[in-house]
Amino acid sequence: MRAVQRDDEGGALMTEVEVTVPVPIEQAFAALADGWLYASWVVGASHIRVVDRNWPAVGTRIHHSVGLWPLTMQDVTKVTAVDPPHMLELDAHLWVIGAAWIRFELDEPQPRVTRIRMFERASRGPGAFIPGFAQDLVFTPRNQESLDRLAHLIIGRSDGKS
Repeated sequence: MRAVQRDDEGGALMTEVEVTVPVPIEQAFAALADGWLYASWVVGASHIRVVDRNWPAVGTRIHHSVGLWPLTMQDVTKVTAVDPPHMLELDAHLWVIGAAWIRFELDEPQPRVTRIRMFERASRGPGAFIPGFAQDLVFTPRNQESLDRLAHLIIGRSDGKS
């Protein structure tokens, strides 16, 4: 796994982390395409209330809770772009903090091995005014842990299938 901070096309700094899993790209993307699994690997997500039909089609949403019970907040994450099995882009809302732009890119550097890269930056609300280096301090460890959890989930689901 590696973490870097880079400029996107708009010049805003974003955090990038990556992980590699020993499965075909379609199997890795299938975990991202299952909205009901998000609470099992996204750090901070505590409960999935509803996943819109046809997730992850553009415009569909995951209705989720964030935080530890009983101090949870309810919000949504919406798909803004998707190119199965190579890319999923999300707009994740978090009540008073604002929203984050999140993008997952998947590729196969070799057969039956998938690299998953996750990019994130605060995009709206008070969080968007936090300097990039400070966002990185929060997003990098959180996203590294999220991708590690996702990798374990993907590998566990693939036992005997790859």
